[in-house]
Amino acid sequence: MSNDLEELSSKAAAEIEGATDPRVLEQMRVDLLGKKGRVTELLKQLGGMAPEQRKAFGEQVNRVKETLSAALERKAQQLGDAELARKLASETIDVTLPGRGEDVGALHPVTRTIRRIERIFNSMGFESVQGPEIEDDWHNFQALNIPESHPARAMQDTFYALDGSRLLRTHTSPVQIRTMKQRKPPIRIICPGRVYRVDFDRTHSPMFHQVEGLYVAENVGLADLKHDLMRFLSLFFERDAEVLFRPSYFPFVEPGADVHMRWGDRWLELLGCGVVHPNVLSAVGIDPERYTGYAFGMGVERLAMLRYGVDDLRLFFNNDLRFLEQFR
Repeated sequence: MSNDLEELSSKAAAEIEGATDPRVLEQMRVDLLGKKGRVTELLKQLGGMAPEQRKAFGEQVNRVKETLSAALERKAQQLGDAELARKLASETIDVTLPGRGEDVGALHPVTRTIRRIERIFNSMGFESVQGPEIEDDWHNFQALNIPESHPARAMQDTFYALDGSRLLRTHTSPVQIRTMKQRKPPIRIICPGRVYRVDFDRTHSPMFHQVEGLYVAENVGLADLKHDLMRFLSLFFERDAEVLFRPSYFPFVEPGADVHMRWGDRWLELLGCGVVHPNVLSAVGIDPERYTGYAFGMGVERLAMLRYGVDDLRLFFNNDLRFLEQFR
């Protein structure tokens, strides 16, 4: 029996040492030490032996079991190390190589348009001013000559807070009000930013961007307004702008006008403007007998659509990379 154990141990150790596949090695472990393995079956013979033989044979079987278990563990470690070394050799990455296939980001077309508008007006002496997007009724409406009962409020579907005390600004004109309250003329500013109205289709969005402008000083009038807007449009579209001013109504200016620009064989409305209403100047503590001014407002997305040939406003907000990648 002892000779059989030695032969089994020697033969099994040689097979283990020659294994090259972890799956084959695992099958060897099952065949030798599993519930029905060859070594395990030998232990089952102990019940039929004499007491004096049982102890000696049991010790021999356990030594063989321990020897083979250690050999299996060593071989499994060797095969694992070899597999790891192979993977490291085949999957080595040279971190000093330049990246491949990296997409270069770019500014959103609306951001590009806002920055272009700001650069042009800044070069004309206008300062860019920001203000809060959550406003109160006085700054957004009343100070702009739009009292509570004024029909012009129906033109702007407003997002109000539940208690009605606050609202999302419907234009950036409140920034003009805040600036005029804080400064003395002359004031020459533009107010770019997000505005909100309850509207959504291919040409309207509940959130969009405006740039409004204000110039208040002594002896400012329509001639100054027309000169500055024609200069801006020519610089923005990089061609001589053929512009038409048509009378229009806005509560905060008098007189007011819509500015149209010839686009091919059509006249397209681009923005609204006018001479600042005396009531607006009085509301912010500026003497309307001494100072006058003009104001204008334009939708950024509308100018971006014309400049880049986009026919659906929603493309600016869908974040479709196929669209945005065109502006890199």
